[in-house]
Amino acid sequence: MEHRSLGRTGVSVSKLCLGAMMFGRWGTEDHDESIRIIHRALDAGITFIDTADVYSRGESETIVGKALAGGRREDVILASKVHMPMGDDPNQRGNSRRWIIREVEDSLRRLGTDWIDLYQIHRYDPGTDLDETLGALTDLVRAGKVRYVGHSTFPVSAIVEAQWTARERGRERFVCEQPPYSILTRRIEVDVLPTCARYGMGVIPYSPLAGGWLSGRYSAGADAAAPASEARRRLSDRFDLALPANRRKLDAAEQLAKVAAEAGISLIELAIAFVLRHPAVTAAIIGPRTMDHLESQLTAADIELSADVLDRIDEIVPPGTTINPADDGWVSPTLAAPARRRPAR
Repeated sequence: MEHRSLGRTGVSVSKLCLGAMMFGRWGTEDHDESIRIIHRALDAGITFIDTADVYSRGESETIVGKALAGGRREDVILASKVHMPMGDDPNQRGNSRRWIIREVEDSLRRLGTDWIDLYQIHRYDPGTDLDETLGALTDLVRAGKVRYVGHSTFPVSAIVEAQWTARERGRERFVCEQPPYSILTRRIEVDVLPTCARYGMGVIPYSPLAGGWLSGRYSAGADAAAPASEARRRLSDRFDLALPANRRKLDAAEQLAKVAAEAGISLIELAIAFVLRHPAVTAAIIGPRTMDHLESQLTAADIELSADVLDRIDEIVPPGTTINPADDGWVSPTLAAPARRRPAR
């Protein structure tokens, strides 16, 4: 499998990254089956695995640790994340020094490793000083517990501020961004992707299948009801077919399926190959729940989309467009009504 440089780190990673969110009770509860999927991905040439502490409340990290035991750890670029709630205590979450320093130890224990290659801040928190976060991450790098640091779903203003803060305060800089990106979710083409390219940052997009919308799972005849699974219920604004924005996604997906069929490839291959084609993208994160899911996605690494196919995609979903803004992954608190309105006199 082709390898690409992770920004300017000098590290090379496979162009497909195995996302581990679906390993554990959020997806595949059988640990042995999850491990078989991970081993198949490694045997296929994937050298990049991404997980997070919050995935099944640490269970995903535990499964990944089991899969890499016995000599496979050295050959993998291992990424994890911190930020999301890990308990009811308000201090068991976020981007503070207190929580980062504490939680990295738990992630290392669950992963069964002495170091994490790429440790990422899972979401931006405007209430936490970026220097506070970068200071803690810098200490972890200097202690040898973390090799590089990155972030996920950061707004472009925070990406720029973080790079400035690292330079001015002598901190480790964020070397990559992990945004949502798919044919249906293209907002980052406007500013995030060119900004990352300007700073020499890697980009490892998640959800190239748009949460399943580009897998062929949904059809026009689907019942417009709330999603059945627990994960989908938590994200009903992105999956409820009763919402007009999600119906528009379904219409686009059906048009894209026709483009894929005429090109002689699957919709899944079309979707992943599209993400990989952007010059700012390092690797696309695939998140299989089953072995069949993995096999259907691995083949996308060998697909090259023609200019004609890319033009047709642009006609269906114009560049820089996200059909349902809920899919962008982070909504600025400045859009809330109290932030937009002066208090009444």
